[in-house]
Amino acid sequence: MGRGARRSSAVAEPRDAARVRIRSTTVLAVRHQGSVVLAADGQVTLNGTVVKNTARKVRRLGEGRALAGFAGSAADGITLLERFEAKLEASDFNLRRAAVDLAKDWRTDKLLRRLEALMIVADRSEVFLISGTGDVIQPDDGVVGIGSGGGYALAAARALLQHSTLGARAIAEAALGIAAGICIYTNRELTVEELS
Repeated sequence: MGRGARRSSAVAEPRDAARVRIRSTTVLAVRHQGSVVLAADGQVTLNGTVVKNTARKVRRLGEGRALAGFAGSAADGITLLERFEAKLEASDFNLRRAAVDLAKDWRTDKLLRRLEALMIVADRSEVFLISGTGDVIQPDDGVVGIGSGGGYALAAARALLQHSTLGARAIAEAALGIAAGICIYTNRELTVEELS
């Protein structure tokens, strides 16, 4: 190797830790025809290498009354899921109140502020995207996507909503399949949770 040349490796070395880029996740929520579905692919990519195909990025929370999913760092996402579930229980399962309370904490707490993730939370009547900048966004059409392939899945889901008679689950699965065909950080190993 010549002077100034760098070794290229798919395996992160300790001195390169600050430059490691973990990419993962397409998470999609679809509220349609009385059901809400939260679905995600299972791929986790470290630099240019797929390191996991079956990651579980969506969960049922609050005694099965709500769904939540995250895009971003797994440790950060799991921390946020746990915090959100505590907020949900403290608010007597009021999804909107829990989402606003988490967003406030996430934006103002010194430790939480460093967490790098986005979340989608949903119950039978509402869907919200929550960010660390204090955003709590309720999509107009009940459809929202996050993560590397979130935009592709969102576009596909909106097209299917307008031009098909498919139910929420079928739309979410088809939209994630379309995203997987476009986004190299998205696969077809899906986790799907549904409330009807």
